[in-house]
Amino acid sequence: MLKPLILLTLSNVFMTYAWYGHLKSMNGQPLVLIILLSWGIAFFEYLLQVPANRIGIHYFNLAQLKVIQEIIAMVVFAGFAFFYMRIPLKLDFLWAGLCLVGAAYFMFRGELPHA
Repeated sequence: MLKPLILLTLSNVFMTYAWYGHLKSMNGQPLVLIILLSWGIAFFEYLLQVPANRIGIHYFNLAQLKVIQEIIAMVVFAGFAFFYMRIPLKLDFLWAGLCLVGAAYFMFRGELPHA
């Protein structure tokens, strides 16, 4: 069950950089170059994301996989924004995270063991 989570995390690192990394490091470069570079990076994202979903569907349903991916995406994005883009974390990151915790609860509540 851990393997799809690791693959989804790694794929989100590639995705986040493909989508936003050029905003810091490639200002002034031609848009066509940025698009081609982003597609190249996204290729590696898909090499990880597609197997993650194919493995993950054996442990989670489709909606659960999507919510897991969104939670991972927000965690990766927060780290990327803070460490790479040097954007200070705001309380809004916490509120968004809590909304995702709520989404995870509703996706998994029928699957949680009862005490």
